[in-house]
Amino acid sequence: MFGLVEQFGFNAVWSPLFLMFTLFIATLYLWLVGPGRDRFKDSQPVKLIQKVSFLFGLFLVYLSHGGPLDLLAHLTFTGHMIGMSIVYIVAPPFLILGLPVWFLRAFFNLKWIKKGTFLLHPIFTVLFFNAAFSIYHIPMVHDFVMVHYNVHTAYYILLFVAAMMMWWPIVCPVPEMDKIWGVKKMGYIFLNGALLTPACALIIFSRTPLYGSFNDPTIWAQALGYCFPASSTEILNLFSGPQAFAFTKPAEDQQLGGVIMKLIQEFMYGGFLLYTFRQWYDKEKKKNPDKEFEERLLNKHGQRV
Repeated sequence: MFGLVEQFGFNAVWSPLFLMFTLFIATLYLWLVGPGRDRFKDSQPVKLIQKVSFLFGLFLVYLSHGGPLDLLAHLTFTGHMIGMSIVYIVAPPFLILGLPVWFLRAFFNLKWIKKGTFLLHPIFTVLFFNAAFSIYHIPMVHDFVMVHYNVHTAYYILLFVAAMMMWWPIVCPVPEMDKIWGVKKMGYIFLNGALLTPACALIIFSRTPLYGSFNDPTIWAQALGYCFPASSTEILNLFSGPQAFAFTKPAEDQQLGGVIMKLIQEFMYGGFLLYTFRQWYDKEKKKNPDKEFEERLLNKHGQRV
């Protein structure tokens, strides 16, 4: 399959314009946390781990929306779901944690941004992202988005913004904006996983292909035409449909994509759930060390000492 991908040419595989945009954002970030930080009140040096976190998250976004994976996401449903998982589930926490607190404070103090901070309420963010993601994977909606370039671009931007908002209550690095912690944060993470389950189940347990953009050669060619420097007709004649690239039958490709999406989601949410539980446990333990000592004594002697 990778040999066939090379036939699409450099522009289709590496998306030079998106690459230039990504490099611009990376350069702007490095200036911001370097020479530019003197422009911000109470700014402090940014740790190397934070810089690596942001740049890694940025790389993941490029890989999925501009690099080879973006092309693969138009060829097979499995590639599509891997790309979606990376951009909306994996990359956001790396990007958020890579932003310095002093920059975030300055950003959210902007007048037109400050008025909209109510949208970061956990109830809204969890519903907003999961609704946008689930609606996108309704077959009729998905096929419409895939074959209308402007709608496709706008919806993907909407999903990315929704994903960043959804992750904010989980990894919020600004203490005064971290509204939930402990059991509530664990509940928030669990709810995210639960709300995404119906969409994944629809994809995984369907025995028939649901999406024309990965099953119907004509729709597939039209969608692919946005990243291939040729007309849809030429694509159709060259490759005769998505089966030229898939390792499996359309229904199996669809199921595999759903399984991968669910596994990546569970891995990320599960990891942050365990981390949040550990934080909550350690905090409670520090708050009640004497009580825990008394309970151990009671268990040993059956009375207070």
